[in-house]
Amino acid sequence: MQIFNTKSSLQHYLQHIREDRKTITLVPTMGALHEGHLSLIRQAGQSGDITVCSIFVNPTQFNDPKDLEKYPRPLGNDIALLESTSCDVLFLPSVEEMYPDPDENWHLDLGNLETIWEGEHRPGHFQGVTQIVYKLFNLVKPDFACFGQKDFQQVMVVQKMIDIKQLLIKLIICPIIRDKHGLALSSRNMRLSAEGKEKALVLSKSLQCAKANFKSKTIDELTRLGKDIIQAEEDVTLEYFAICETRTLQQTKELHSDKEYVALVVAWVEDVRLIDNMLLNE
Repeated sequence: MQIFNTKSSLQHYLQHIREDRKTITLVPTMGALHEGHLSLIRQAGQSGDITVCSIFVNPTQFNDPKDLEKYPRPLGNDIALLESTSCDVLFLPSVEEMYPDPDENWHLDLGNLETIWEGEHRPGHFQGVTQIVYKLFNLVKPDFACFGQKDFQQVMVVQKMIDIKQLLIKLIICPIIRDKHGLALSSRNMRLSAEGKEKALVLSKSLQCAKANFKSKTIDELTRLGKDIIQAEEDVTLEYFAICETRTLQQTKELHSDKEYVALVVAWVEDVRLIDNMLLNE
């Protein structure tokens, strides 16, 4: 695996890749890699000739400095995992490399996607996400980009950015990877105790209930069921549970046969904010 720390060195290497007419797949990450990330790397390997993974804890997408400070950075382990999954290139830049101008301005009109759900609870988050992903897209110029379904709203935001900027990049959405009990894998799970992980299973239980009853109950009934399941678990604090149309993430009141739907949930366990989702039409 080749490791690059600067934009110029990465560009020089990828130039030769393109001259050989090989396709490139990008997997942007913030490190603290787990099996969920590795599934993206494996998918990338099937989609293109060369897989580029970036590890960069992007400061502009954190609206809480303490959250940025606490974000895990097990770099040695991350490199070993990437090597074991046959990643071709790791891009490992500094903050100064990606943001040479600390006062850089960035704004993209994301419409309602920026202000609902995660956007409402984390103001400015998706501007930071699109800012860094656009930089990486311009740098790597990938043919494909792999993102995980677990950050569902983020995936929709990135797709909207691709549409707005008219980028010739195919977005590949990779399924959520769960542990054997159903907990969605996340870097934040490292901060949970064994008891906390047990309590966190209530998120996937609420989603599975919504999916199982999707064709037999109303949206209001499904939403109430999901909320009740989470609120019945002691020491778990529900932030939101909602059933939405997939592309707009607008909360739905009734179902239409020509649209697809997703259940979104966020809850707090042991002061750790956990997100999960499940596609309901599948």
